[in-house]
Amino acid sequence: MVKIATWNVNSIKARLPNVLGWLEDFAPDIALLQEIKSVEDSFPRLEIEALGYHLAVAGQKTYNGVAILSKTPLEVAETRLPGEPEDDQARYIEATTETAAGRLRVASIYLPNGNPVPGEKFDYKLRWLDRLNAHIPSLLAREEAFVLGGDYNVIPADEDCHDVAAWAGDALIRPESRAGLRRLLYLGLTDAFRALHAEGHVYSFWDYQGGAWEKDEGVRIDHLLLSPQAADLLAESGIDARPRAKPKASDHTPVWCTLAAA
Repeated sequence: MVKIATWNVNSIKARLPNVLGWLEDFAPDIALLQEIKSVEDSFPRLEIEALGYHLAVAGQKTYNGVAILSKTPLEVAETRLPGEPEDDQARYIEATTETAAGRLRVASIYLPNGNPVPGEKFDYKLRWLDRLNAHIPSLLAREEAFVLGGDYNVIPADEDCHDVAAWAGDALIRPESRAGLRRLLYLGLTDAFRALHAEGHVYSFWDYQGGAWEKDEGVRIDHLLLSPQAADLLAESGIDARPRAKPKASDHTPVWCTLAAA
């Protein structure tokens, strides 16, 4: 089995004790991190390598930043999403590794939030979704297992939101955002969590304000999307809400799946 998880840590420096504790306890084979808010040189490489992980980092000072942690060596393929060369925001990293499930390609994704709507940030979000949709066919053409995990900043359906009316007009729930995510699924990708869990109102993000965590007023915006070859190996999936209850927690919590050995 190969255990893969995605987690927006909301600053690797601020959450390092929580991240290290979770890595030791949950022990994913591959962890896809977002919003690390760190350049490569200041990423806590030594602490994470001490737990047995190889690292691939695409960092940016203060904002954004993504990373891949893997128990097996990584070969980096992309450190930015293709399609807009002038875009220097660190929101995408893609690598390959050999696992018990065979050769696996993974990407850590931090899709733009897009607020306020309308505006340049929402336009950028939609362009980013278009670029991701344009990139996927080249991955599918390889006919290999891949997992695209991350904070997609899209609430897929009403059952993934505690209060649709309260989020009306927000970039995360706008029809254009949902349509961009649906196009990824229509290409042949599988939402690992939803494939094995029909129940609604299970969340991966709770805002810091208004007692959202205590009231379970959340949204599901963190996703693991699997290629057909990876979906064929899908054994389990879930959301590990325990880190959200920790002191100084990220407002996101890990989403995970396991793939059977090939």
